[in-house]
Amino acid sequence: MQETTIALQIIDLQQDGFHPLIDVSVFGKSFLLVLDTGASKTAFDRSMLLEAEKNAVITLSDRLSTGLGTNTMVSSTAIINNLYIGSLLITEFEVAVLDLSTINIAYKELGHPEVLGVLGGDVLMKYRAVIDYGERVLNLKL
Repeated sequence: MQETTIALQIIDLQQDGFHPLIDVSVFGKSFLLVLDTGASKTAFDRSMLLEAEKNAVITLSDRLSTGLGTNTMVSSTAIINNLYIGSLLITEFEVAVLDLSTINIAYKELGHPEVLGVLGGDVLMKYRAVIDYGERVLNLKL
């Protein structure tokens, strides 16, 4: 079984904890995602997705998103092709598409970079993720 190790960038939220960020590649471009063990599904921000891939097909979902302070947020989904996380290539992958602008507004106010979205439990579970905060790495088993 192969394993890939991805460096974590830990950002300080100034007295409100820490967020681990990881570099990913999609649409031939590099982006940051928040590593979010509390998110059941990987989610991309709608406006950043459309900016990165103008031809992205976003489909309205019949499911309501829970978390993010509400359980009534209507969500959409998109199929993402060729998402690279380290040496892991996910060729076809469904992500939730939400308005995550509040995260990026808060990050900008704290001097942190924008993120495309969150890497959730769907990927972390499937690829048996091990997060090592001490070493600042994410290990995934291929």
